Amino acid sequence: MNIVEIILLAVVTFIFAIDQFSLTEIIYRPIIACPIIGLVLGDLHTGLVVGGTYELMMIGNMPVGGAQPPNAVLGSVVAMIFAIKARMNIDAALGACMIFATFGQYVVTLTFTVMSGLMAKADEAAIKASPAGIVKVNLISCLILGSLFALIAVIAYVGGVAMSGTLEQLSEKASWFMGGLSAAGGMMRFVGFAILLKIMLANDMWGYLFAGFVCALVIGNIEATASACLLLVAFLGVAVAINDFRVNGLKKQVEEGGFSDGI
Repeated sequence: MNIVEIILLAVVTFIFAIDQFSLTEIIYRPIIACPIIGLVLGDLHTGLVVGGTYELMMIGNMPVGGAQPPNAVLGSVVAMIFAIKARMNIDAALGACMIFATFGQYVVTLTFTVMSGLMAKADEAAIKASPAGIVKVNLISCLILGSLFALIAVIAYVGGVAMSGTLEQLSEKASWFMGGLSAAGGMMRFVGFAILLKIMLANDMWGYLFAGFVCALVIGNIEATASACLLLVAFLGVAVAINDFRVNGLKKQVEEGGFSDGI
């Protein structure tokens, strides 16, 4: 148990919680948040691995109206604690963290419910042309949300450290259970990407999708290029996108006498 780690974890979680709806709306994403948490907990490498994997899991999850997806902030924090402090397998940690990520939905919904009663104060401030009143309501919202998330992060840290021995024994005596968590965590990254494809994939894009898989398999199995597989495939994707833009974008500009970005 490290007091400095607890304090720093609470601080970064507070910031990530606010960043979901304010500030940059970027640093709370797992691919950025997990390496930061990894630095706090003393294991940057695990932070990079968990962050990249968890980002794939959450990439297609977006709020629709009042419905909130599993919360990326609490999921990131708990996954990192389980992976580093409880010494769980990364896939098992990702599978177990989804329970807390789902719980995070209710924390956000609770905050929104409480704040709905305070919106009248913001309306009054707007009528009176009082920026200070509106800022006060926003600060209250940030304080409630950030404090709840920071408290849960500290509880998860203390619990993860306390249960590390128990979890290690569980992995030895009930390997089937930990194996199930690992399988679930390993599967979730593909589920997350499938959700994104369901939203974005058009019929004329299937060829590019299959070509990308083939490129990844070929490049990934060549020893000289395997370590940079994703980067090389990404460059190929950029090249295809630029070519498509030049061919189809300029053609449309000529035909229609104007320009559209196609979105």
